[in-house]
Amino acid sequence: MLTRIWGDWDSDWQIASPTMGIEIVFLILAVLVVVFGIGVVVVSRRNQAKSAAAARRPDAPAAPPPRVTAVEESDTLVEEVVEPEAPASLRDRLAKARSTFTGAFVGILGRGDITGETFDELEEALLRADVGIGVTTELLDGLRAKLEAKEIADPTELLVALRDEMNARLAGADRSLTFEPGAADSPNVWMFVGVNGVGKTTTIGKLANQQIMDGRSVLLAAGDTFRAAAAEQLTTWAERSGAEIVRGAEGGDPSAVIYDGVERAAARDIDLVMADTAGRLHTKSNLMEELRKVRRVAEKGAGRVTETLLVIDATTGQNGLIQAREFSEATNVTGVVLTKLDGSAKGGIVFAIETELGIPIKLVGLGETIDDLTPFDPEEFVSALFDL
Repeated sequence: MLTRIWGDWDSDWQIASPTMGIEIVFLILAVLVVVFGIGVVVVSRRNQAKSAAAARRPDAPAAPPPRVTAVEESDTLVEEVVEPEAPASLRDRLAKARSTFTGAFVGILGRGDITGETFDELEEALLRADVGIGVTTELLDGLRAKLEAKEIADPTELLVALRDEMNARLAGADRSLTFEPGAADSPNVWMFVGVNGVGKTTTIGKLANQQIMDGRSVLLAAGDTFRAAAAEQLTTWAERSGAEIVRGAEGGDPSAVIYDGVERAAARDIDLVMADTAGRLHTKSNLMEELRKVRRVAEKGAGRVTETLLVIDATTGQNGLIQAREFSEATNVTGVVLTKLDGSAKGGIVFAIETELGIPIKLVGLGETIDDLTPFDPEEFVSALFDL
């Protein structure tokens, strides 16, 4: 085979053997194989690097949780369920109220025996928690009698006896919300009263939502005609919960709004009317007289007032007791809603209200969400305060 070997153009032709041509072909093939292999390795490493970078990105999607609620096999769509966080315990929510007692309890238990200083510390803690002078005196007199009778012998037994006595003072009250089944055209009416800023409107909204979830139909009557934001706020709650609402003109007669709400509820076979009222100072006799009128008008038509709930801000302490007394005289309060209990160190007002006025705490507010308005459980409340 004649092959021209590159060299000088003027050089002579040379003869190359067939063996040399085969070696060149194999050399070229070998080079191609090596280049291809290097390319495969480079691409593979590049893909791995991209995957690692994606995994390191803060916005990279997390692996799906193991629990699912439904799988649509037609398009392999998996519907994931996000587990809600566990709600805070009552003990955690009452941390501020418990802190009033904690220091005294630690000092008492650390002393090893019961002395006059022990009772001084207990008295200070109870008064700081706004249990009230009357209730505090009765509690401590009872503990001294037990000590003299040898029924308690050490600080631990003393605190247990105090806890049991506080439980006993809250036991036996009817804390249920009264709803009387009756004719379809005679709705129950729950009135809400209290001073400004205690959370009446929010309480109504939360409770309305809960009642609707329980299967009752609800109408909200915006009887607070003096604060425009109150009617707007109540309207928002009505839209969220599916309740109906009756509003009046700003500055109008609140009694007329409540009456219209009751009549509309009766005409539409609605089970329950929740009536908001304007916040008012309990010391203003003319405003309290107006509240009496609202109560009378609410019962003039088809409605039946089965609850009058006084909303009290727990952080007001003993002033809440004065409010409860005045409002009860004006409207025959049937129960108390104690709001903001989770943010108060004055939880002892519970004992003052129930012991001195005989009005049961029916609901407590322990946070901002709908579920944070809960029935009052006295035993759980006292245990959370003592944490023994």
